[in-house]
Amino acid sequence: MTARAPGGPERILVAYATRHGATAGIAERLASRFAEDGIPAEAHPVTAVDDVALYDAVVLGGAAYMGHWLKEATAFAKRHRQELQDRKVWLFSSGPLGNDAVDKAGEDVLHSARPKEFTELTTLLQPRGEEVFFGAWNPDAPPVGIGERLIRLAPASREALPAGDFRNWDAVDAWADHIAAELAAGSEPTPGSGASGPAPVD
Repeated sequence: MTARAPGGPERILVAYATRHGATAGIAERLASRFAEDGIPAEAHPVTAVDDVALYDAVVLGGAAYMGHWLKEATAFAKRHRQELQDRKVWLFSSGPLGNDAVDKAGEDVLHSARPKEFTELTTLLQPRGEEVFFGAWNPDAPPVGIGERLIRLAPASREALPAGDFRNWDAVDAWADHIAAELAAGSEPTPGSGASGPAPVD
């Protein structure tokens, strides 16, 4: 990664943790949209980022499984907490499957899918906003982790998860535009902005 040049538009890092690539796709779409909005941006896996100080703002994302953000994303947030506390930060998660906006209990799917870790990270990092996006699941992809292996061993559970790509690219683009507008305006954080995320897959 190249060094940050003084002056000019703010530079954004979109750091992400993913298992099967769906969250990576969202991160790359965000970075691409920021570039279209005139803001230099790079998307990198959290495992490939050593120096957050190269950037003015950070969008940190990860897939959510069974109500929890991927450990790599949480570990990154805590490892770089001092640098992140000095920067403009946004959080996102991916995971809910299907096309329904509300579940059988009438709850907003994206709101109920907010990773449990977001509560702690909101206090730790004071992010300017957060968002939860629908994810994707290919039942034929090799399982990663014990949880996925257990699902493959339980046909009923496997069949209960909708297969397909449910990522809403319009929502991803709209969120990127919102962040770009905040950066351009130099606005202050807006408490409670964004949607929120438990979900099984990325």
